[in-house]
Amino acid sequence: MAARLLLIEDDDRIRETTRLVLEDDGYEVDEAPSAEAGLVLFGQRSPACVIVDLMLPGMNGFECCRALRHLGDVPIIVLTARTDSHDVVAGLEAGADDYVTKPFHAKELTARIRALLRRASLGNSRMASKVVIGDVVVLPEEGLVRRRGEEVSLTKTEFRLLCELAAHPGRVHSREVLLESVWGYPGTGDGKVVDTHIHRLRNKLEDDPANPVHVVTVRGLGYKVAV
Repeated sequence: MAARLLLIEDDDRIRETTRLVLEDDGYEVDEAPSAEAGLVLFGQRSPACVIVDLMLPGMNGFECCRALRHLGDVPIIVLTARTDSHDVVAGLEAGADDYVTKPFHAKELTARIRALLRRASLGNSRMASKVVIGDVVVLPEEGLVRRRGEEVSLTKTEFRLLCELAAHPGRVHSREVLLESVWGYPGTGDGKVVDTHIHRLRNKLEDDPANPVHVVTVRGLGYKVAV
């Protein structure tokens, strides 16, 4: 099922163009020309993510973000035509999770939405306090990894990468997904950074890194932790 989004934007042209872009990307979109109308729709439609223009008539975008935060923990992206960092910070402090500066590229907005929805999904299905992968034990809450009872020293990035893979044993993660979820890249970047960290993980977790049994490659698709 396509994720439902709520777009709150007073400029008719921008609202229509943005809605079409999001629908082309597979989302269902409800739209509102004001914060007041948007809050009513929020209660009726329960969107997975809200996009809010900061400069709205009546109740402004900052107030709208605060009101949305009182109603739930839905991801919020604010749209701003201002480059003033104060407005950006104020929007984030009001409860937004991310921001996009106008004029924006369609791919930038959709990439930010995907990243937020993915992180929200992972947050709703919390990783177990302990994950066992063969002779490797991952303890996310303690920030520890042990292999055959001995602690394995990982960098913070290596640990985040392993946790991301271990949170969904058997699921294939593409380089693009890992770049976004572990490094925070908006769906773009050099996939070699993922390959290098996978190689380093294997050197620390595998008996034979050239023939891994814990962190394996799915040719043409990406990487996964073996079930």
